[in-house]
Amino acid sequence: MASSQLTKSVIEAIKERRTYYQLNKEAPISDKKIQELVEQALLHVPSSFNSQSTRLVVLLNKDHEQFWDYVIEVLKPLTPEDKFDGTKQKINGFRAAYGTVLFYEAPEPVENLRKAFPLYAHHFGDWSEHTNAMHQYALWVALEAEGFGANLQHYNPIIDQKAAEHWSIPLEWKLRSQLVFGGRAGEPGEKQFQKTFGERLFVHGSKE
Repeated sequence: MASSQLTKSVIEAIKERRTYYQLNKEAPISDKKIQELVEQALLHVPSSFNSQSTRLVVLLNKDHEQFWDYVIEVLKPLTPEDKFDGTKQKINGFRAAYGTVLFYEAPEPVENLRKAFPLYAHHFGDWSEHTNAMHQYALWVALEAEGFGANLQHYNPIIDQKAAEHWSIPLEWKLRSQLVFGGRAGEPGEKQFQKTFGERLFVHGSKE
């Protein structure tokens, strides 16, 4: 149970999860409660063969801002000059938020499983990605259920080395995504469903 003792059902929280791009530095819960939320996700989100390969780095306040300053720094030489102002404005939108969770995968647990279970060795890389994605989604839903807005970004691998150097993150860890969260400063867009259930859901053996 999250720190606010949520009364919402899991399905309600999933339905209400949205992508918020307009964020500010207002936080509905304390930094300590944010840490507790992340700890619970690490403890209880499953992983294949209990690999526990996901690593999370939580950046708050000035550290969060520093991360996005680094993203601007590394993007500048890679971005056409006439496009850079727009790119910088977009990144500053993420910087305006309260915090960022960096999602990593550590290779050692995955390699150990490949050696221990050679029959499944070719699957463990994919299953590692599944594990990381579950952590991303669980924290996205949990943070929004606490009152934050959030959006998921992928500025890896261009930011990997800078982040590793500044926050002493092992270089062998693979950065998979960045979850930006903060106070809701705007409304999300409408959810759009491109396919009907008849095209996406297939049920066999139901008694009803």
